[in-house]
Amino acid sequence: MQTIQHGYRSFSLLISINWDRMIYVFAIVASLFLGAFLGSLMIEAMTHPVWY
Repeated sequence: MQTIQHGYRSFSLLISINWDRMIYVFAIVASLFLGAFLGSLMIEAMTHPVWY
């Protein structure tokens, strides 16, 4: 049980020290996905225009 508690404490310490780095990685990944999504929408709109 003590081993689990020490492991949890060290994991919690790593998270508390490096939380800002994880946010940066998440922001970069999210922006890449958003850019790819918007790019695919733009390509779709350019290749198949809708005329009303």
